[in-house]
Amino acid sequence: MKNFYKKYSLSKQLIIIVGITFFLLFLSLGIILPRLLIPLAESNIYNYLSEPLKVYTNNSPTELKNSEIAFIYISNDNVIASRNINDVIKTKNLNKIINKMNDSYGKFTYNYKTYYYYTLKDDNIKKIAIADDSYINRTKEDIIKAIFPTILATFLLISLTLLFWSTIVIHKIDKLKEKIDNIDNPDYDHKLNFQVDDEMRSLELAIEDMRISLINQEKYRNQMYQNISHDFKTPLTVIKSYIEAVEDGVEDNATALATIKEQTNKLEQKVHSLLYLNKLDYLKNSKNINMDEIDMEKVIHSEVEKFKFTRKEINFEVNFDKKSKFYGSIENWETILDNLLSNFMRYAKNNIKITVKQNKLILYNDGENIDNDFLEAIFTPFRKGIKGQFGLGLSIVKKTLNLMEYDITIKNEKKGVSFIITREKGHS
Repeated sequence: MKNFYKKYSLSKQLIIIVGITFFLLFLSLGIILPRLLIPLAESNIYNYLSEPLKVYTNNSPTELKNSEIAFIYISNDNVIASRNINDVIKTKNLNKIINKMNDSYGKFTYNYKTYYYYTLKDDNIKKIAIADDSYINRTKEDIIKAIFPTILATFLLISLTLLFWSTIVIHKIDKLKEKIDNIDNPDYDHKLNFQVDDEMRSLELAIEDMRISLINQEKYRNQMYQNISHDFKTPLTVIKSYIEAVEDGVEDNATALATIKEQTNKLEQKVHSLLYLNKLDYLKNSKNINMDEIDMEKVIHSEVEKFKFTRKEINFEVNFDKKSKFYGSIENWETILDNLLSNFMRYAKNNIKITVKQNKLILYNDGENIDNDFLEAIFTPFRKGIKGQFGLGLSIVKKTLNLMEYDITIKNEKKGVSFIITREKGHS
């Protein structure tokens, strides 16, 4: 069966299936249907045999004329048969035949041939009508001849309809295959314009969405490579320039080493961020995540202690609801708060507020509102963002939260910006 599908195209498969169906139809009409018609034909033959006996009640069997039916009248010990008895059933011993007909009607086999009979008692006379199976055979043939042309015409009409429909479907499939083969070809006309809103059109729309998505991913990938190159190039350029300055004697070693160390630390941090992003993708696929309940209050106070001396003019305010619960790992939550507070320290003017209530973590800073043009892609890695800067921090925040089945949204306040962390729907 597998070789059948491999060897033939869809149109040839359909033609073969239609041929097999026609063969099975012919087989059922020629063999199975006649067998199914036997009970109906037998019911008719008993009516066919009884009618002459009921109509010609006073006639002698010798007077009854029917080429297919023989008649036998039995009165006491006298047996009178119609003249065509030997034409209907060839026998030299009539009593032997009579002994086979004990019921009011039925059938029997004699000399490898089937016979049917019907009896009627009237004035102590037992009247018997007997016939062979030629009437039944003729009845079956008449029924088959009556229904066969209709069935055949219906089958042919259905087959032609299926072949016409399959031609349209195969044409659509060919067009979809051609579209897929040229999915990365910008010169190919990708508009198919399937008119019928069926599964083929849904598939075409899905392929078109995938094509557009691939184009956008390619554009994003190229942009990201450019941004990464720019982000890594800046500290490397600074390091190179200071090395050249020392070689030319225009800068002292201590100042150059301090600057080179600072820029090296920045590069190292960027490399660690990239590696951490890859680690998050691995953890997401492995689905082996620690989701224990953690002491969020302790984590927050530890992070505030870490950042509060970075800019002494910044005032930290923490409000914590003891009933709120958070899950995940301390390491992941520390990474999230590290990146968010690092971001806040760049943009906050005077205040950073951290609020925990109803299982929500809300981080607010009184910096400038974020432009709506940046909000949609603010969590995309190395996407050019606020003040033309590139980075991975907010992308790491988003992915780490998603890993622990949390989500983050950003809201511009009248003065400042709030980052709101909540558990994803379906998780209490």
